[in-house]
Amino acid sequence: MTNILNASSTASQLPGDFFSDDEIHQFRERGYVVVRGLGTSESRQRMMEVVRRGLDEHIAPVEYEAELQYPGSPASFEAEGGRTIRRLKQALTRDYVFSEWLGQPKLVRRLQQILGPRVICPLAHHNCIMTKQPAYSSETGWHQDIRYWSYTKPDLVNVWLALGHETRANGCLQVIPGSHREKLSRERLDDALFFRTDLPENQEWIARREFVELEPGDVLFFHCLALHAADRNTTNDTKYSVVFTFRGGDNLPVAGSRSASMPELLLTPSITS
Repeated sequence: MTNILNASSTASQLPGDFFSDDEIHQFRERGYVVVRGLGTSESRQRMMEVVRRGLDEHIAPVEYEAELQYPGSPASFEAEGGRTIRRLKQALTRDYVFSEWLGQPKLVRRLQQILGPRVICPLAHHNCIMTKQPAYSSETGWHQDIRYWSYTKPDLVNVWLALGHETRANGCLQVIPGSHREKLSRERLDDALFFRTDLPENQEWIARREFVELEPGDVLFFHCLALHAADRNTTNDTKYSVVFTFRGGDNLPVAGSRSASMPELLLTPSITS
């Protein structure tokens, strides 16, 4: 099985369906890589129809900003903006367009390069449409996604598809390059396992952050140990992102954990490298 931090490229076979050697190197060293225009206009339009209906009708399951109590969240459901949706959960079950997206060879083959020949999509984590809506969107503190996941190895990859423009103004993702390679002591995290911003050694890291601005259809691949955060949306338009998580076949969820609580989707070996 290919180690996630020592993946190799097979780009010479089908360049449009694989990471280049430079992209593999960037993912290994920096913890993230962006592939421009990987999501088609047609699929994004179909996804947006589903998203708008889900938001307009509050189609469950959803997550509201008021539930999180992050900085900027409405104080309660009864407060102004209290029914602002942050996430439309269980994206895979909302429309077949999301299954089509997960089965794209240009996506699966790239995941095989960094996860190995068997690629599995856990449905217990992410599997959602994330929004940042005007006025009531909250800040997301610095964290690693693995903080609330339970697997035999901390080697998973998140795939973030931009349905629209993602900019510093509307709260695009920020990533600390190379942070996925560091061992964080417990003292550098708060009680909720967010990266503490009050520590000088952490502030030095945060100063190295990069804003990952995306155009519609761009896709961000990032390691589950990469420290990332996002600011509030200060524009008048909602930001929409489709996010799924993937693991290799030898990286099993821990029995009895939330990670093992739902079915998983095997994307291979129907797609071969």
